[in-house]
Amino acid sequence: MNSADALLKTLIANGLEVVFANPGTSEMHLVAAIDHHPEVRPILGLFEGVVTGAADGYARMSGKAAANLLHLGPGLGNGFANIHNAKKARTPMLNIVGDHATYHLQYDAPLTSDLDGLAKASSDWVGRSLSPDDLSSIGSQAWSEAHKYPGQIATMLVPADCAWGETDNLGPVVKKSDPLKVDDKEIDEAFKVLSSSTNAMLFIGGDFLDEESVTLAGKIATSANCRLATDTFVKRHRRGRGITKVEPIPYFAEMAEEHLKGIDAIVFIGTKPPVSFFAYPGKKSYLSPEGAQLIELASPFQDGKYALSALNDLFGGTKIDDQFTPDEEINVPTSGELGPENIGPIFAGLLPEETIVCDEAATSGFFVTPHAWNAKPLDWLALTGGSIGQGLPLATGAAIGAPDRPVVCLHGDGGAMYTVQALWTQARESLNVTNIIFSNRSYAILKVELDRVGALGTGDRAASMFSLDDPAISWPSLAQSLGVDGYTAATVEEFKKALSSSLASEGPSLIEVTI
Repeated sequence: MNSADALLKTLIANGLEVVFANPGTSEMHLVAAIDHHPEVRPILGLFEGVVTGAADGYARMSGKAAANLLHLGPGLGNGFANIHNAKKARTPMLNIVGDHATYHLQYDAPLTSDLDGLAKASSDWVGRSLSPDDLSSIGSQAWSEAHKYPGQIATMLVPADCAWGETDNLGPVVKKSDPLKVDDKEIDEAFKVLSSSTNAMLFIGGDFLDEESVTLAGKIATSANCRLATDTFVKRHRRGRGITKVEPIPYFAEMAEEHLKGIDAIVFIGTKPPVSFFAYPGKKSYLSPEGAQLIELASPFQDGKYALSALNDLFGGTKIDDQFTPDEEINVPTSGELGPENIGPIFAGLLPEETIVCDEAATSGFFVTPHAWNAKPLDWLALTGGSIGQGLPLATGAAIGAPDRPVVCLHGDGGAMYTVQALWTQARESLNVTNIIFSNRSYAILKVELDRVGALGTGDRAASMFSLDDPAISWPSLAQSLGVDGYTAATVEEFKKALSSSLASEGPSLIEVTI
């Protein structure tokens, strides 16, 4: 059989259902193999950053990898930023990157690059096919590596002749790995520290922000009389009415330092001690209080759920204090100009139960996200790696991974322009995604950072590098040109109408909110 077909058969046997693709000439036999196997859903992205970001959203919601079909080094390079974000989230991802035929590489054709170097820089595991006979076995290994708990970036490099050759070989079906065990002695130590501390914190993250985990954390915190926290940006966080509230630490270093001030012991489960996003003159990089006892009870690779359950058993926790429960009251305004003071309550009040929110709102998120704790139960997906341009593709993939749930993307206008092509894919696939673009016509976060790093004496020339208002972007027009219904909302009434209509529709839409 054709080796590309053998690879697809192998991956399908292991659980592959979706291929996100932006292929080129070197991948044509892999494209043909997808056509031969209707069990796989092919989804085209008009830019590789859309492909890799969508695969991240799909995996966060489905729990398993899609396959990304990318073209040579430039294609992998174009997808690098959202591979980085997925790597920081520890999302399972399988990249299949076509390369020149083995005998063609020696001629240094225009698209030849250090593909192996690019793959190693962006991946946890890299495998290269050397013949048609090894392609499927490498596919099995790549699938296994991608699903090594809690998730990894696995990239397989496929020379064109290794895909078009003939073979009788199929790769094996592999087992998904389990998390590493937690040392029970560490659990006993954490129990002693939390029991004896007068100002301790339980800090959870990674894959342990699902409803079961945050409920256990709430019981432990109540019994231990300690605080709860998580990372600023997280992979997937269960939030809403009736769900234990675990607040992220603030983004800005000095605010995070103040948030943690006075803590004398921190127990980490599923994450590690927080650090500042950037270095700033005269400010700390390592944010845990000096002298605090830090216990990394369970790394992201260990069984954090077991750690939480065992720790709660030691405490005998059965109740959750009111301080860890959302108050559930949302005062939704009925009229007036739309602004920072009222957009959050409207957003939270109108969200249906089981909405998936993909958050890359940047500075505008300060107006919205605090209110979402009181919304109906939902899942919150954030920008884990800090590389902007993730939100629209993430929402696209999330809608494919959870097709029965509404998806809302919160996005700043600057970041959304990085991967605006995702709107076209949403339209083509008729995805139920509501994209809310906060249009302040600038890279507002960079204006803040300019002051924070102490860059003094700047003027109009520096300011122009953060401005998006000349020419102004018409988001409704841009959305409509890509097949997505577009709206502009300047009043409470307009926003409520647009959001309600968008959430009720079956296809994608975009709402521009001027901030």
